Amino acid sequence: MQAGTFFTIRIIFFVLSSLFVVLVSWRTLHNPNSHGFYRFFAFEGILVLLFLNIPYWIRDPFSPLQILSWILLFGSIPFVFQGFILLGKRGNANINGKREENFNFENTTRLVTTGIYKYIRHPLYSSLLLLAWGAYLKHISLIATLVILLTTLCLVLTAKMEERENIAYFGESYLEYIKKSRMFIPFIF
Repeated sequence: MQAGTFFTIRIIFFVLSSLFVVLVSWRTLHNPNSHGFYRFFAFEGILVLLFLNIPYWIRDPFSPLQILSWILLFGSIPFVFQGFILLGKRGNANINGKREENFNFENTTRLVTTGIYKYIRHPLYSSLLLLAWGAYLKHISLIATLVILLTTLCLVLTAKMEERENIAYFGESYLEYIKKSRMFIPFIF
């Protein structure tokens, strides 16, 4: 396949993927005070990194950066699975929800503090961070560096906004939970 054709295909898939993210995030884009507003930009940043670096995913597969990249990419999987499973089992999602711009699984009525949530408050965002950094390490460039820094900032803002929402909803119990757990990385940050 010629380079121009591959580039065109990447652009088409990026646009289609972005349209999907816009559709899924549409309700949150109208509320900059919602964690979903910043999450949208994190999703877009991850898409940019994926499509920007896709030509490099299997080049030099045994270089230290490629190995670290794969460790981060595969490491993101347990975070997302455990996060979703525990929210579903323990969160007691309220379909009528507290905030209409949230996804249904986010509208929990019970604070989940077991499993991975015992150690970190945002395993789903941790998963996205690992995914983003794994994609970034496939090919480090100036553009990719700017995108990863903005994506990381957006994920931190997403978590901070969600924590503000959770404090408003769960009150003192969430403040206590903050004292006992980390934001993204167990025992570290």
